[in-house]
Amino acid sequence: MSQNSLTTPIVLPVAHWGNQSADRRVLLLHGLSSNARTWWRVGEALAEDGWAVTAVDLRGHGDAPLADNYSVAAYAGDLPGSGWDLVIGHSLGGAIGVVAAQTPGFTERLVLLDPALFVPDAEWSAVREEQVGDLDFTAETLRATQPKWHDRDIAAKIVAIGQAGTAMIEGTLDDNHPWSVLPQLEALEVPTLILTGDPAVYTMFPPDLADAVVAANPKLDYRAVPGAAHSPHREQWEATIGEIRRWVASA
Repeated sequence: MSQNSLTTPIVLPVAHWGNQSADRRVLLLHGLSSNARTWWRVGEALAEDGWAVTAVDLRGHGDAPLADNYSVAAYAGDLPGSGWDLVIGHSLGGAIGVVAAQTPGFTERLVLLDPALFVPDAEWSAVREEQVGDLDFTAETLRATQPKWHDRDIAAKIVAIGQAGTAMIEGTLDDNHPWSVLPQLEALEVPTLILTGDPAVYTMFPPDLADAVVAANPKLDYRAVPGAAHSPHREQWEATIGEIRRWVASA
């Protein structure tokens, strides 16, 4: 990760589901070019389970202000509070969750949904181009590429894309080059479920990358969701929420 000096933390807009006085508190961290409301399905399900659910718009996303630093450390420095019972992060949000969880007391448990923990240099330019290109999606073209997504997922993502911008996308990629939070993952001291897409379909954290890190840290539990790709909670909803619920109940 880049060593850019951190800017002043940003107060992030939030969305809530459930009784905010509930005993169990969960924080949801979205991926690149998404926002808090793209967590609608997870938020509603966890609220039904009795959680006080909070999701944030990360800096430069949703209604959050733009920034001059998009390093993962800067993203993590914005996160509200501490003492979360659970943090769930998708993609970029997974990397942010790993970095934030280096601070003792930030969270008791961590779930990473197909986390963006490492991008090989050989794939860097293609990933950067793809992420910028995602800003051109319309509801029709997104539906064509993501046939398994719920209609509300499509609608929420299109709103989030409309709130994102090229400068934020490019800043996030460039301020984190070379991209790796594998050392922080290996150092995690909280129970962590890594729930990825199916390696036969697509995942940003395949077994050949994960095996050594997972073997080095007994706190890590690595599983793949059959038939899912980069967004297991959108592509294989029932299997994904089932895995999260079972793991939380057993952790």
